[in-house]
Amino acid sequence: MKKLIVVLLCIFLLAGCTEAVKTEQVPVTAGHEMRVHFIDVGQGDSILIESPNGKTMLIDGGVKGAGQQVVSYLKELGVNKLDQVVATHPDADHIGGLIPVLQTIPIEQFYDSGKVHTSQTFEEMLMAIDQKNIPYYVPKTGDLIEFDKDVTVEVLNANEHATDNNDASIVLKVVYGNVSFLLTGDAGIALEKEMMQNDVTATILKAGHHGSNTSSSEEFIRAVKPEVTILSYGEDNKYGHPHAEVVDRLQAMGSNIYATAESGTIIVATDGVNYTVNGKEASRVVTPKTPSTVLPTTAVEIVSKDLVTEIVGIKNNGQQAVSLNNWQLISLEGNQVFNFPNLSLQPGKIIYVTSGANAREGDNYLKWTTKQIWLNDGDAAQLRNEKGELVSELD
Repeated sequence: MKKLIVVLLCIFLLAGCTEAVKTEQVPVTAGHEMRVHFIDVGQGDSILIESPNGKTMLIDGGVKGAGQQVVSYLKELGVNKLDQVVATHPDADHIGGLIPVLQTIPIEQFYDSGKVHTSQTFEEMLMAIDQKNIPYYVPKTGDLIEFDKDVTVEVLNANEHATDNNDASIVLKVVYGNVSFLLTGDAGIALEKEMMQNDVTATILKAGHHGSNTSSSEEFIRAVKPEVTILSYGEDNKYGHPHAEVVDRLQAMGSNIYATAESGTIIVATDGVNYTVNGKEASRVVTPKTPSTVLPTTAVEIVSKDLVTEIVGIKNNGQQAVSLNNWQLISLEGNQVFNFPNLSLQPGKIIYVTSGANAREGDNYLKWTTKQIWLNDGDAAQLRNEKGELVSELD
């Protein structure tokens, strides 16, 4: 009798365990519409999210000159208040346009990378936040931003202590039902690798850094598996964005590509189950006017650019000396060129090109000019070899 009771008890427990395993996940059903607007601001980023329950979030605003365009677009949509604004990082092509927005439209909360920048654009943005008494937050990696009860907004990267502006980028994964958006700011390949330790899969990818080859590695694209990729850049931009190898990687993965330079503002609408994209699929790869691929034959790169002291650091990370004879350092915004003298950069060594009132020379310092070179907001530096090929670029 005891054996029978034990057997019956085991059968009962096993039945209970089996019942627990059979618990089914409730399928996602279609809900109210969420719309994500990738606003055409030329060479820059600006994204508006309208949540299923009427909340609004603006992520970046393009350059300052695009700010009024963003304001007009918001007003055309009937957006008279923004629940949240996110400045992914302090580069001018992301935060400049936020200044007119801050001055014109009421904002409930402002999220910033916390990365301090010396530019006038960054200072104006902070002043506007302070004058309007807008709550200011610096999120951390792993934080969840409270936005809409039906939408999850997770911070996959935020680093106020980053040495580079792009590395500070706030990266957001926005999930509504079965449809997700990965909004990467200007996050580079090293950050992509870090983020891949978590779940980065997404239905829609906003490619990092306007389609530059400093972002969107093959490994990252394979991890994201985007059905759709949005490229936000200006037509005939001086950086050669998007770079052909990035477009090739996306096409090889079967991702449908949409570009603001071709379609203008792109709107993705979703009910959490299905989605539509209002733009026209990119019909061509924009070939850069100048070579844009970082050359594998040299390890020389621009490692620093100080806008205040006007010093640019260039390092040889390779194992052999490199002759810099007839190489050029270029300030893109001002279209100014420094021609290197006939010198060799030894392995592991750094030289500094100086300009401005305190320009100096001697030892490992080269004097360019006493005029100011790097005070242009968002000015990028390029290093080109004696053939005119792009070796390194730093925003």
